[in-house]
Amino acid sequence: MTLVAAIVATSAGPAGSAAAAPSFGYLQPGGQPRLAEKVPVNVVFVGYEPAQVAKSGFLAELAGEYEPVVRSRLWYGVTEKLGIKYRYDYRLTYTGKPYEDQFFQQLGKLAKPAPLTAYQQAYNDQANNVLDIANNHTIDAPSVEKWLAFHPPAGVDTRRNTVFFINWYGRSDFKHHVYTKTGEPDPDTGYDFGVQRESRKLIAWGGTTADDEETGLGATRRVWFHDLSAGPESWTSNFDVDNPDLDGDGVVDYRMPPTWEYATGGFRSPSALAGDLGKLTRYVALNLLFTTSPLYPVELPTTNPPRTLDLDNNTYEGWPGVDASAKYIKPKLLVDELSELRWRNRFSQDQQDLPYDARAEECYLGALTEEPCYPDTGYPAGANLYLYNTENLDRALDDQGRVDYEIPLFNYAVGEGVDTPGLGFADDNYVDGDQSYVFSFISPDVVASGYGLTTTQIHEVGHHLGMSHPHDGYDSATGVDYGPAGEFYFANAGDENNSMMSYIDVNWDFSQFDRDNSDRFLTAAYWEAANRLAATVPAGRGRTALKAADLLLGGASKAFASHDYRAAYALADKAYSTVAAIPGVDAGSVSAQMRAEAEQARKSSKVHDTHEFIDTLAPESPRSQP
Repeated sequence: MTLVAAIVATSAGPAGSAAAAPSFGYLQPGGQPRLAEKVPVNVVFVGYEPAQVAKSGFLAELAGEYEPVVRSRLWYGVTEKLGIKYRYDYRLTYTGKPYEDQFFQQLGKLAKPAPLTAYQQAYNDQANNVLDIANNHTIDAPSVEKWLAFHPPAGVDTRRNTVFFINWYGRSDFKHHVYTKTGEPDPDTGYDFGVQRESRKLIAWGGTTADDEETGLGATRRVWFHDLSAGPESWTSNFDVDNPDLDGDGVVDYRMPPTWEYATGGFRSPSALAGDLGKLTRYVALNLLFTTSPLYPVELPTTNPPRTLDLDNNTYEGWPGVDASAKYIKPKLLVDELSELRWRNRFSQDQQDLPYDARAEECYLGALTEEPCYPDTGYPAGANLYLYNTENLDRALDDQGRVDYEIPLFNYAVGEGVDTPGLGFADDNYVDGDQSYVFSFISPDVVASGYGLTTTQIHEVGHHLGMSHPHDGYDSATGVDYGPAGEFYFANAGDENNSMMSYIDVNWDFSQFDRDNSDRFLTAAYWEAANRLAATVPAGRGRTALKAADLLLGGASKAFASHDYRAAYALADKAYSTVAAIPGVDAGSVSAQMRAEAEQARKSSKVHDTHEFIDTLAPESPRSQP
């Protein structure tokens, strides 16, 4: 008997039992979920001694708890919590010489001689560098992740979230090195960023799933490693030890230099190392990878939580002589990858081409030149594509009644000499932070940079379904939403993991961390949906079903607390379905209430500055570096 079936079976009671209103332990009609998890966080220091990384200095940077919020609501001045509270249980391990000898011997075996990267040479060219790098080696990052996942120190369970901080420098067998992830080119262009871009040489990696098609671990593990004795590298700009302010905005761009730069006369004082590794743990590993906040509401803007999702793909064919939708979209890959994230939904996909006529072109170009094509609305030019496609939505969405929810994808293919806003963005509704449409862009320049449409669409639909980047996020303790700039410049390190939501472009899969967070968010979403619907049950009805839903939510709560996120999600989903089946429930009134709340948000806040999270290919973006 399945866990769901067992819990439902225990809810059975005599029909028409006492008429008194039932008391609930978990179901709270009209209220929020109450999900709590004591999150084990293993931190393993390999090659760092306690004298280098003092426990007190490291722990001083960390927060004790985290409550995720819907980040898009913050644009409208609303802090919407999910009803989840994480309490961190930090477990620190300093490895001894036998383990370190074994690990670094393995690194030595994996290390292959290689030329200096452009960024190691740039480090050598700095005026204030502590040393010059004379030689280099490449090490396959997935191989190191797998070794650490299945050879942890005694007492460390890598099935739980685990950070390995690695320092090879200072040992007699040390070799200058970078990590690589290759063999997963863009499916539309064949461009392998891991091979062809110096900027994709890494100092960190992790998050690979058990069933990843290219480098799967074979069993579920949750590992991220970070090695300051590797590189220096492009992604976090830690090769630059001369310039405190990298972008010239007058603010110091905080970053973690190579290990040997934590020295008297180096870029950072030795006493700062413990705090810097603490910052990486809190603001990268925890906030951006292990226990994140969703970018958009995961429940999707529908009357009822949808079971079937259609990827409604619409392409404005404005690239002369090129059928972009046929050449640069792989429908099966799009469906397969998204199905791995939202595994209880059934995805379909359909495509059509739309005319890139004068009005479509006017609104597209206006978005680039900051010319609103709907000036009477008061919306900024950044909303041009949203407004134009809203006006013409009926010709795009064509599966009403056949699926529960259509995700509108609009692709703009433009020719030589026509700019693009970037690779894509997942827009909101300019009212309350609900998701609206997904926009992706293709041009000769975009293709020359290595990208087609498929991977951009997977990434942007990931946003639409709630996933954030692993380089920007929310810090619960301070209430700060941050990106990789200024005091949080080092947050770019989060991209160095096996996530489709990264900018690193060396893989096209959702990470284990993505899957965990999505399942947690959906547990909360279905619990809240059950609560909202329960508030509409007519008096005296559905007693047995409400008690059954309460028991199911109790099971979800216990599964969540024991880190079984898939079971928690399935049980919360079942609880919602149980309430929804009660005769007389009024999903329409819940939907109307939510619309009223959205209208109030529109009245109480101005239209936000659009495209906070546009996925850019601007020259200054790490993604654009050679």
